[in-house]
Amino acid sequence: MSRTESPEKEARRSLNRLRRSLEKSLREMDALDGAIRSAEGADFPSAAYDEARGYVDRLLSFLDDEERRLRDKVLAAGGLEPGRIRRASTLE
Repeated sequence: MSRTESPEKEARRSLNRLRRSLEKSLREMDALDGAIRSAEGADFPSAAYDEARGYVDRLLSFLDDEERRLRDKVLAAGGLEPGRIRRASTLE
């Protein structure tokens, strides 16, 4: 972390980097799945691949929870009520 960046900003960056990495992992698993499935046919271990995707999905869910927790903590530190704040991009 640089001296000018807040711990919160660095945490958001780290969460985003890990999210992109996990999303790329899912894309790579899909590519591997396609290659091996066509080579192995009926012998392809579908359950193992589904289980592995489930692990990545759980990690992504963990990141969602951490992002919410961090956002709520930052809002609370600023004197704002976390549940009452909405992003402008979500309003229509």
